[in-house]
This record gives sequence, structure tokens and C-alpha cells, in this order.
Amino acid sequence: MNAAWDVIEVEHAAGVADAIEKDYGRLDELYRTAAGAGATDAELPVFGGRQPAGAPTDRYPDPPLILLEPAGVTRAAAFLATVSFDALWARLGGRIVTSMGPDWDDATVREMYETHHRSLRGFYERAAAAGHAVIKAGWF
Repeated sequence: MNAAWDVIEVEHAAGVADAIEKDYGRLDELYRTAAGAGATDAELPVFGGRQPAGAPTDRYPDPPLILLEPAGVTRAAAFLATVSFDALWARLGGRIVTSMGPDWDDATVREMYETHHRSLRGFYERAAAAGHAVIKAGWF
């Protein structure tokens, strides 16, 4: 993971990688909770997928790996393209801001999550257009 992190900026600039350093759990919560019960693909962008065969699942500090197949990538891209960030934030943003503590204001936190959303939307759009799968690694 250290080696991968060393090249993330190059990969990000090339459009083949994206990274959310510490807010991915709350971003997943924003999608799943605020999107409502009718948003069946809300779980796909952050934690959606399956563990690939042979992935290290029981050895810390190896990160859990998740593979989202091309069909899932396409569905995640469609979800991100159609979901309204404003509507998501209106339903759950206040709770996220409050959970971060008194040093955080709504405008700063909203911009941070909106940036994550735009970045993921673009990443999944490019991956879906290319017919790619997405491999996710969580580093805890």
C-alpha cells in the first residue's frame, strides 16, 4: 500500500485511480442512508463488490480488497450520475457535520464531501465507459 500511495497522484491525474483518505465510511453512509430505500445501487460506489479469490482477509495490516465487476461499475456510475448531491446533503449532511465535532463548519464539510462525490462520479464514469472493473483497497 505504501508503494501504491506513492504513485496515487500520477494515477489520479491519468484518471485510473481515486482515493478518499478518511471519509469513505461516512460517504458510504451518505449514499446508503440519504439516497433512501429506492436507491438499490447506493452501496456500490464505496463498499460494493466482492472479495477476490485469494485476497488477504485475515491478516492485518494487509488491506481488504474488493472487486467491483464491470457491470457493477456501470451501475455505480449510473447511480452517481443521477443522484442529487444537494438532496443527499439535505437529508444527512447535518448529522455528518455534527459527528465531526465543533471545529468543523457546514460549508467546509459539505465542500469536502461534494468534492469526494464529484471525484468518484468522474472516476466511475471513466471506468464504466472503458468497460473496466474497479479494485478497492481499504487501508485501516
